[in-house]
Amino acid sequence: MTVRVVLADDQPLVRSGLRVIMADHPDLEVVGEAATGAEAVQLARDAGPDVVVMDIRMPGMDGIEATRLITAGSATTRVLVLTTFDEDDHVYGALRAGASGFVVKDMALDDILAAIRVVASGDALIAPGVTRRLISDFIRRPAAVPERSPRPVEGITEREREVLTLVGRGRSNTEIAEELFITVATAKSHVSRLLTKLGARDRVQLVITAYETGLVTLPR
Repeated sequence: MTVRVVLADDQPLVRSGLRVIMADHPDLEVVGEAATGAEAVQLARDAGPDVVVMDIRMPGMDGIEATRLITAGSATTRVLVLTTFDEDDHVYGALRAGASGFVVKDMALDDILAAIRVVASGDALIAPGVTRRLISDFIRRPAAVPERSPRPVEGITEREREVLTLVGRGRSNTEIAEELFITVATAKSHVSRLLTKLGARDRVQLVITAYETGLVTLPR
């Protein structure tokens, strides 16, 4: 399967670097480039990409608002956010806007390409060391926690509740399988059912659900 990609970044060199290296990978196809958030939204509508690689800081409409509009308008296009370690405040906004994953700009290009493939496949926690920290900090912030008691999770089995708890702790399918003494395929099936039952786009939303419902808590 060919993954159709839109590159959204106001730096031409970033877009050019990604485009050049992607040209050597037949499973990845750049179907458009955008220098602003507004252009990214329009391209997402017109080209119907599988993944939009989205910079956060762009002139006019930023990447967060563009991400919100893209994810609200399409059930299939996913957004992979470009970030740096000193831009966490922006990443929290991208999480709320529906971003499916994060890559750091100083990562090796091959690692960014691998992240695009992972997000296109429906996964999200592409860099556990980064995303676990981001999500933990995100949940700690008062703005990210509703001013009410944790809501219960309804309509899922006890086993699915266990899986959701482990997803919330940042566990991969392999780690979930090991902890619950099940196969990786079974763990993956449980995660897929949770995505469907809870109406979540990806694992990032499952992680947030696990925190918001009180299945996972952070030490105070």
